[in-house]
This record gives sequence, C-alpha cells and structure tokens, in this order.
Amino acid sequence: MVFGGLLSDARHARIAELNGAQTTALRGLVISAGSGLGGKAIALSRPCAVTDYPSSRHISHEYDVAVAAEGLRSVVAVPVVVRRTVRGVLYGALRAPLTLGDRTFDAAVAAARDVEQALAVRDEVRELLAATREQPGGPGAGPGTWEDVREAHRELRALAPRISDPALRGELLAVCGRLASAADTGAGPAGSPAAPGVRLAPRELDVVACVASGATNASAAERLGLRPETVKGYLRSAMRKLGAHTRLEAVVAARRAGLLP
Repeated sequence: MVFGGLLSDARHARIAELNGAQTTALRGLVISAGSGLGGKAIALSRPCAVTDYPSSRHISHEYDVAVAAEGLRSVVAVPVVVRRTVRGVLYGALRAPLTLGDRTFDAAVAAARDVEQALAVRDEVRELLAATREQPGGPGAGPGTWEDVREAHRELRALAPRISDPALRGELLAVCGRLASAADTGAGPAGSPAAPGVRLAPRELDVVACVASGATNASAAERLGLRPETVKGYLRSAMRKLGAHTRLEAVVAARRAGLLP
C-alpha cells in the first residue's frame, strides 16, 4: 500500500492520497511532526522505516488504531522536501513484518523526489503567473520591461509540458497567449502589424521562444527536455511556416504574427 499527503502548515500533514487501501481508516488522518513514523520523517526531514510498526520502540504510537485497521506492519515514510522545506510525506507499507530492502527503500525515495519535482515546477509556474497577472507594459514601456516579459513567456512555455494539473496548465498557456498578443495591442515595442494566418505547433513555438532568448539548439534542447536534433527539426519547420530563412527572421516574424511578445 502507498499513501501520503501534503502539509497544511509547518507541522501537520493530512493523508489525502491512498493506493491499495482496504479501509478508510487512514483517509484524512492528520499527522503531526514528531508523531508516529511519518511525523518522525517530517521532524527529521529524512526517510524513516520500521519493520513492524505496532511493536516498534523507535516511534510514538498515536496512530496505531488506524494503522492496525489496515493491517500494516512494515512501513517506510519519506518526507517531500522542496527548497529545504518539508511539504509532505509519502508512505510505502506491507501487511507483513518484512525487512525492507534497498530496492524498496530506493523506490520510495525516488517516488518522493518525483513529487518534489512536481511541486517545485508548480511553485515556479505560480510565481511566474503572479508576476504576469497584470497586463504587461504600456505605451511607454521600456526595452528592459519587455525583455522581462519575453523571459517570463519563454520560461512559462518551457514549463507547460511538465504540468500535470490541466487547470493550471490551461491558465499558464492562457497567460502565454496574453503575453504574446500584448505587442499587437500597441503595448509592445515591435510596432509592426501582425501577420495573420500563421500557426505554429506548441513545440515549434517553444523552440522559437528559446531562440528569441539567444539559446543555441543545444541549450534549447536542455531547457525543453528534447534532443538537439529534435529542436533543429522543430525550428526548421517553424521557419518554413514563418517564411524565414534565418533564426533572427523567424523570431521577428513570430513577433509580428503575435506569437511571441
């Protein structure tokens, strides 16, 4: 069985996700830092494990009733740590008092790291969204302001494919669209009319946005999690659609088409 939850404050986590549960005993259970195995992992900010939960002398036993209802014996708890702050706890458990081997322990830690990465990306997206919530720039906006807008647009585009929450991803892409179209309203520095009818695939636009920031194919590939050859193919396709012969022409054409800020 695996289960876990995020912290609601600095000292309490609520079990919200369960897989393999046979009862509802653990659902919604609030874990306090220092209490039980998960609370110990939260307090110490490191993984903790017991071979036989009911008889373990290394943890407190506030949650024995709920654990016994599920029949759990061998348990590992791994804290989810983002930017040195514990944000949640992830458990893996067996219904037999077996010693957890290195492979099981490593798998639990790897799963927690995946959650950490997802939370870090979500935090970054929300910070960028907050920074771009207001309509950027204005008729008198200077070049420095627009460089910030363009960098935010590029970062948001690069993060979009890594967002699993469809609502958050939709909001992110909507903000990208608003940033890209800001120049068309007269707020941006381009001052050129949009070229209607030009459409790029999402990844083509991601690559052009990276190119606009001065990225090479190799650095764009690293940012986007693609192979350099794949980036080259997307860029070549985007240039053909934009009627561009050079990378610079592609960026200028994309901005004139309202695809980039």
